[in-house]
Amino acid sequence: MTKNRGKAAYMISAVAEQYEIHPQTLRLYEREGLLAPSRSEGNTRLYTDEDLERLEVILKLTRELGVNLAGVEIILNMREKMEAMQAQMEGFIQGLNNELSQRASGTRPVASTNSLVPVIQISSLTVRSSEAKRAPVERKRR
Repeated sequence: MTKNRGKAAYMISAVAEQYEIHPQTLRLYEREGLLAPSRSEGNTRLYTDEDLERLEVILKLTRELGVNLAGVEIILNMREKMEAMQAQMEGFIQGLNNELSQRASGTRPVASTNSLVPVIQISSLTVRSSEAKRAPVERKRR
């Protein structure tokens, strides 16, 4: 049974011909952990569009940039980590934007328990700044 049911999948011979590489090269990439094609019920390798995108990166690194397979593995791992970090950052920014918009619309109390940084209400900041302006004047009168 295939992992990617409902997605287009290509057999090893079609992929090898399309990218002008030997099928053994694809098997090597799989052995090295660079590619992980799904398998049919008959144990035939089936390459999805995502597998082909990854193969294109591998081929670009090896053919055009001269990177060896160990380097390709490191680069691919770093790309995956960077994509995960990017997704985390986007989630964090989205959360901040949601909280700011809720605070601006007044639908959420300011004293939130899940805030990363304590937030001071603008009205209390205004009072404090006006009190600070009066404090030196009061001291001079004494």
